[in-house]
Amino acid sequence: MALLEQWQKISYNQEQDQATLQKFWQNYFLLEKGIYEQLLDNPDEVVSGTVKELADKYEIDIMSMTGFLDGINDSLIQPNPIETMEEDTQVSLAFDKETLYRNMVDAKADWLYELPQWDHIFDAETKKRLYREAKNAHTIRNTVKIGRNDPCPCGSGRKYKQCCGKKK
Repeated sequence: MALLEQWQKISYNQEQDQATLQKFWQNYFLLEKGIYEQLLDNPDEVVSGTVKELADKYEIDIMSMTGFLDGINDSLIQPNPIETMEEDTQVSLAFDKETLYRNMVDAKADWLYELPQWDHIFDAETKKRLYREAKNAHTIRNTVKIGRNDPCPCGSGRKYKQCCGKKK
């Protein structure tokens, strides 16, 4: 069984009671925060190695490293093969700073996008812009409503109510 599959089995276990699952995630989020603090201290350093080597480097277990790799994968310059990843799979943590910040905001992970290390990477205006971009990415904007007597958008030249707006 691939590592990601094992991680998902553990982390999304529906049979565990709510308190146990909550404790699991609180512990994981602390580990995740610690890794991000280290990565953001030197954001231009490309960290790479096998899954096991990175777990050892950050002093966490393989499953927690798998969860971390799953979480950061969308922010990486070159995504890792997380679906088929094993302990000896070579992975990289080379991330795009702006994408990572936006993804943290999108995930509502304030304990990550509010880390003080971001202040050394982006100025306040850039962080504000990235925050707005992330929040607006899922905002649905209403388009102009077609009135009954407006020309039909299909191009027929007829009124909307006499063409595509006709009730059938």
